[in-house]
Amino acid sequence: MDHAAAGSPDAQSLPGCYRHPDRETGIRCTRCERPICTDCMVNASVGFHCPDCASGRTGGNGPAPAASRPRTLAGGTIAADPHLLTKILIGINIAVFIAVHTLSETFLGDMVLIGQWPPTPYVPHEGVAEGEWYRLVTTMFTHEEIWHLGFNMLSLWFLGGPLEAALGRARYLTLYLASGLAGSALTYLLASPSQATLGASGAVFGLFGATAALVRRLNADMRPVVILLAINLVFTFTWSGIAWQAHIGGLVAGAAIGYAMLHAPRERRALVQYGTCALVLVAVVGLTLLRTAQLT
Repeated sequence: MDHAAAGSPDAQSLPGCYRHPDRETGIRCTRCERPICTDCMVNASVGFHCPDCASGRTGGNGPAPAASRPRTLAGGTIAADPHLLTKILIGINIAVFIAVHTLSETFLGDMVLIGQWPPTPYVPHEGVAEGEWYRLVTTMFTHEEIWHLGFNMLSLWFLGGPLEAALGRARYLTLYLASGLAGSALTYLLASPSQATLGASGAVFGLFGATAALVRRLNADMRPVVILLAINLVFTFTWSGIAWQAHIGGLVAGAAIGYAMLHAPRERRALVQYGTCALVLVAVVGLTLLRTAQLT
């Protein structure tokens, strides 16, 4: 909860619209972050824009050149196609799915996440514990069942599009990969070393966590997101055959990264955003090393 300084009335007042200074407002342009009143705000794909940013005008009354440069809500660059990376990620998952069903079974065996194989009393020669760290990544793009692929890709499309537009491509891709890696690392740590897991669910749950941060940043109604997330968590813990560790790991990482990217102070934005991502990656490496030490 935010607290204003006691005994300071000015700290409790809202800023005035940059075009109508007599009108207090709590709304800011998502590009230049100047305060705008309801008469000035222009609907955008994410949040609202001021008239100058919406029309691309600059001038003596506009923001400083650095501030007027088109930026996403998280400070990223505005792209011509704000959903391009989401389409590419879906395409990669579909391509790997086709490869799984057209190539030999060895291909699928090399893509899934598995700690050690074969199990004792045999001498293991495959798995993350045997040096195959790449499995933490390849499992994020691998699906065997069509329903599994379809559910994850639908979720990726509906969640990924708005997040890519709000974050920008670099931040969005970082969020996706870091969330997926966090889900893989927690699965590696807690699941049976001989249990093979696969799917983009860790990364998708990371998008759920970041979506909650986005909705909060826009001061929108949180209830639809909470309800949808609750339904997915119920399936996570009641449906057999689901690696709940990947879901929880991705959700926690996605929420942390999403909050840092969307709520970081503007003057320390890059430090907070990429510092949080670095901490998540350090945790991924730490969990992986810990589990490897346990198994070897």
